Amino acid sequence: MAKPNLGKSGKNAPVVSDYFNTVEFPLNAHQSPHGRVTAVSMMKDEGPFVLEWIAHHLAVGFTDILVYTNDCSDGTDEMLIRLEELGLAHHRRNDIKPGIRPQPSAIKYAQNEPVVCASDWVLMFDADEFLCIRHGDGSIDGMINSAVEVGANGVVITWRTFGSGGVHDWSRAPVTEQYLYAAPTMWNKGWGVKTLFKFDPEYWKLGIHRPKIKNKHLETGFPDTVKWLNGSGQPMEEYFKYRGWRSIVRTVGYDWVQMNHYAVKSIDSYAIRKFRGNVNFKKDKYNSDYWALQDRNEAFDDGVLRYSQRRRQIYDLLLTDPVLNKLHFNAVENAEARLDAFKDTPAYKKLVVGLRAASKISISEVVAKPPKKRDPEKIATLMSNVEKKASQREKLERRKRIPTNWDRKGDIYIDGHGLSHDSKPQEFHENKELAVPADPQIFTPSALHAITEGKFERNGARRIPQLLTNGDTYLELGAGIGFLPAVIAKECPSVRAVAQEDRDDLAGAAVRFWQHNQLDLGASLALVTSPVGATKAPPSQAPGLPGLLSETRCNVLHVNHPEISARLLGDALRTSSKHLPRAIILGARSLANQMNEKDVTAVLAEQNFAPVQDNPLANALLFVANP
Repeated sequence: MAKPNLGKSGKNAPVVSDYFNTVEFPLNAHQSPHGRVTAVSMMKDEGPFVLEWIAHHLAVGFTDILVYTNDCSDGTDEMLIRLEELGLAHHRRNDIKPGIRPQPSAIKYAQNEPVVCASDWVLMFDADEFLCIRHGDGSIDGMINSAVEVGANGVVITWRTFGSGGVHDWSRAPVTEQYLYAAPTMWNKGWGVKTLFKFDPEYWKLGIHRPKIKNKHLETGFPDTVKWLNGSGQPMEEYFKYRGWRSIVRTVGYDWVQMNHYAVKSIDSYAIRKFRGNVNFKKDKYNSDYWALQDRNEAFDDGVLRYSQRRRQIYDLLLTDPVLNKLHFNAVENAEARLDAFKDTPAYKKLVVGLRAASKISISEVVAKPPKKRDPEKIATLMSNVEKKASQREKLERRKRIPTNWDRKGDIYIDGHGLSHDSKPQEFHENKELAVPADPQIFTPSALHAITEGKFERNGARRIPQLLTNGDTYLELGAGIGFLPAVIAKECPSVRAVAQEDRDDLAGAAVRFWQHNQLDLGASLALVTSPVGATKAPPSQAPGLPGLLSETRCNVLHVNHPEISARLLGDALRTSSKHLPRAIILGARSLANQMNEKDVTAVLAEQNFAPVQDNPLANALLFVANP
């Protein structure tokens, strides 16, 4: 039998219910080195899914799971009561008055709940959300360890919207194994967040997306102690301590963790939810517009399967309890019976037609409820003095900060081992009269956002053609999908554009991108796939770069290859000194990796190149040959 959980103050009195852990069971509650790590949720008629959700989050490593229920008719509350008796969850009834929304009511109760008040870390999230930790071994303990090591006391976790994956029929298969297609990471309509944070009821007021600092502590030194990270383990911006419930381009991240949001599941599962209702009494929630918004299947993501084995072990063990077993299958069979009855109605047929039509709506045409218009004056009025000071300080710091895409982790391309293209056709967005694919298998979230805004490599696309004259050759090393060479081939037909890319996946993507835009390989556009990077061939054994410079006799050299160092570039220029370009551009991808600005400036000075002081290129360095 699991030991009773004690308050973090070390007092002997347990903070659990009288019947918690009163039935012997072979599965013990997890003990964390970080104390009590508590999941708080709300449910209404989630009977068929309760055990999977509980098993999954026990596998993740929560020590306590607290669930509020309201108006259940399928045994959800009885299942949670039984789990409480087994010592594996805590159940509380969410008693509400007519017209009061259940979710805010549950949050209000949770604020004073002894289990929550005794918790060290808290995460509030919904029954259709499954925590998926990419960090380390996938455990919440491991992620907290890394956060604490860098002085953080919270992690802001962004939603990843998972769609139906084309599944129509009801199935008893696990949710996390049925639905493996999701929205692209760049899709900002799916950037709602949930927050795992170090909890102290004296300072924090709970919230469904993030907690709020209590007013009495805003003007103290407490806000300065709040150090939260985003989903990639990077520091969150100051504003999020005080307001907001969504990630933005500067703060979104998925490298460490994401919240898998299964808002729709299959058509049949959606139908059950439609006639069941929801925890917020939103009458029009389960309509075709909501389906179109949530049924996003543009990207394949099976990261949650790392928990499958452990989750299945726990799930199967839970079903060995005869009470849980009976309650679970009663809930499943009742849902299936209700679905069968609903399928015979005109309303079901109308629903299916509407949902299938909604599934065809492209991601660029999805209509979401418009956010409230930003009112700077109103926001300024609501801001406390400490928030105003923090906001001003952060703006000044951000202006001094090196642009994010100079950061090594700010590459526009995902580190991949080859791309699969068996998913649906990607969305394309116009940029310089070229259709650029918003492909999450190729681009990072920040690059994808730039693509959707028509701003991908915008500065280079505007400025670099101005450096070229008739008969010139432009050579880009590490050209990626070949966007800039494509721009030059389209706008400067008398210039030869040569794209070098030795990553097979990106070279293939470049060919497809050019073909989609009806650009043919030939005299004005060429692709070279031979390696020039340091890791693929050391300088002493690699004639690739010098040979390419001599062969192309390029007039403008754009170095964007992440593996080219200052030394490698200098050696190549010395070897091919008879045919040096008149201008050399050092792009962000090279400067953020092997290329050191100080070293390369010295190397190029040896070859009589000087930096342009009034540089027109953003996030790149421009050098020209001295006359």
